[in-house]
Amino acid sequence: MSDPNQSTVGELIKAFYEERKGPSYLDELKVIKGWNGVVGPFIAQYTKDLYIKEGVLFVRLLSDSLRNELSYSKSVLLKNLNQLVGYDLLKDIVFK
Repeated sequence: MSDPNQSTVGELIKAFYEERKGPSYLDELKVIKGWNGVVGPFIAQYTKDLYIKEGVLFVRLLSDSLRNELSYSKSVLLKNLNQLVGYDLLKDIVFK
């Protein structure tokens, strides 16, 4: 018999982050961790920093030319990154 008041460790961790950081915090982490897989190893090696604030992914790049090229692919990147979480978490991407 299982006690209805018992939870798994995973459920407790998820509840902790949702309570303190908001329901999308774990999804934001999933997007940041998935960046390398979406853009590939070449672009990933030129990525310096990633963070999400109010639905906008901020990406700091080490190459000006790569920043320019990625700006043309912004809509495809948004679509692929949002697919990682299954809904439209990101509204925009800003390359810095």
